[in-house]
Parts: sequence; structure tokens; C-alpha cells
Amino acid sequence: MRPKPLILLASAGSAALLLGALAFQYIGDMPPCKLCYWQRYPHVAAALAGPVALVVATPLIIAFGALAALTTAGIGIFHTGVERGWWEGPASCSSTGIDGLSTDQLMDQIMTAPLVRCDEIAWQLAGVSMAGWNAILSLGLVVLWLAAWRAARRD
Repeated sequence: MRPKPLILLASAGSAALLLGALAFQYIGDMPPCKLCYWQRYPHVAAALAGPVALVVATPLIIAFGALAALTTAGIGIFHTGVERGWWEGPASCSSTGIDGLSTDQLMDQIMTAPLVRCDEIAWQLAGVSMAGWNAILSLGLVVLWLAAWRAARRD
């Protein structure tokens, strides 16, 4: 297969996932947490790499798209682990205990607490959270980018 249709599909996939996240935020009234924002940035990079790669289908630009998709998948996997309690997330977006805190420290924690926590699942489908779906779908996009990279190297 030629690389350009694969590039278009992979880039459009990142754009679609990004638009889906924005729809959840603005239409579904589900504000994102810090890790949700982190997952969006690589999608922006991959969505922008697509048009550039369509004009100049060099393996380097295509590899950049694959790396961006892999990065958001990795963040999605990390976020899923935080949601499931497999590991701790960033202190700035996960709940922390109050044991051993003074009244002043507790008040500081309350006043600086984020509005949206990374360790709570806001929405899920078939037992998979938004972060999990992002990871799964982004890994599919990595496959598309790599297929485009392989096709571009053959050409």
C-alpha cells in the first residue's frame, strides 16, 4: 500500500481522538485532569505531522507521527494504571492521605486541590476508561504510522 492513505488515516485518527476528548469536555461537561491534558499534546503533534508528511512523505516525519502516537498511548497506559490503583500518579492530580498532616497543611492541601483527579474514572465503556480507550486506539494509530513508514521506505 502507498504511504499517503496510511498517513492520512493515522493523522485523522489522532485528530478524531482529540475532537472526541474536546467533545467530552465541552459537550459532555467532563473537565479533563492533568494526565488527560498530557495525552492530548502528542495527538496534536501527530495530527499536524500528517499534513506535513502528506506533502513530504519522508520516513523521518512519518516516524515522528508514530512516536507521537506511541507517546500518547504510553501516557494513556500510565493514566489507566493510576485510575485502577496499580501505581500512583502525579501528586498534583491524585488523592493523598491526610494522616499526619497539621491543620495548616490540611488547609493548604484543600486550597490547592485540583478540581479533577487523575485517579478517578470519569467515564468508561465496556469496563475501559477514556484513558484506556485512548491507549488502545493510539496503539492502532502507531501500527498505521509504522505501516506508512515501511511503505515510504520502499518507495
